[in-house]
Amino acid sequence: MEFLRWTVEDGVAIATIQRPPANALSRGLILEVNELLTAVEHDNSVRVIVLHGEGRFFSAGADIKEFTDVTSGAEFVKLSANGQDVFERLEKFSKPVIAGIHGAALGGGLELAMSCHFRYVTENAKLGLPELQLGLIPGFGGTQRLPRYVGVAKAAEMMFTSDPISGTEAVKWGLANAAFSDEELLPQTIATAKRIAKKSSVALKAAIDMLQYAKHTSFYEGIEAEAKAFGTVFMSDDAKEGIQAFIEKREPTFTGK
Repeated sequence: MEFLRWTVEDGVAIATIQRPPANALSRGLILEVNELLTAVEHDNSVRVIVLHGEGRFFSAGADIKEFTDVTSGAEFVKLSANGQDVFERLEKFSKPVIAGIHGAALGGGLELAMSCHFRYVTENAKLGLPELQLGLIPGFGGTQRLPRYVGVAKAAEMMFTSDPISGTEAVKWGLANAAFSDEELLPQTIATAKRIAKKSSVALKAAIDMLQYAKHTSFYEGIEAEAKAFGTVFMSDDAKEGIQAFIEKREPTFTGK
């Protein structure tokens, strides 16, 4: 794989996102996450997956420059739906997946992390969905998963303002399970994963299956609506302005068209 490497240690697959400088969530990286799941699904030596980022970030967002290659709303709907499918597979995966987040998990990066079964963070990590800053909306399940963790009002604030919250705040709001220092994050995450790896794989899979019943049927209706809205918003003049402003590193000027 080009962007994702992993090693196996005491039943734990330690998967590292390697796409410098910011580990941006490209279509290629999403595909490799799916390939990772396929590779370890029936591998009895892997009982738990830890997903973390190399360098300064977990994943600082989607690959915005890749969006400039998308020419139609329909293609953007397909892009959204494909990402949603992989992240839904991740959330339902038969083996526990733990995200270890340092630096930043923003936009698509946070959507990836929210699809893991739980999250450990560094105290100063930044977690957010800043897509509205670009005239877009989250498109990989973020509009549906974030309210499940932090509540509707906090999710609205995070999306409307585009302001991230810290790792410590993420624990307070229920978005993350625990916060550690930068040095402790990965060792603590792996230690927890190794404890889980000693559990019965049959019982773990059953527990994961049962957790899916906590998702109301409206969740899936919302996911489908999100993909459609993602494509509709992408075709607006504001989205084009927001993407161009991001590339040019300037403040966007939105017109409501």
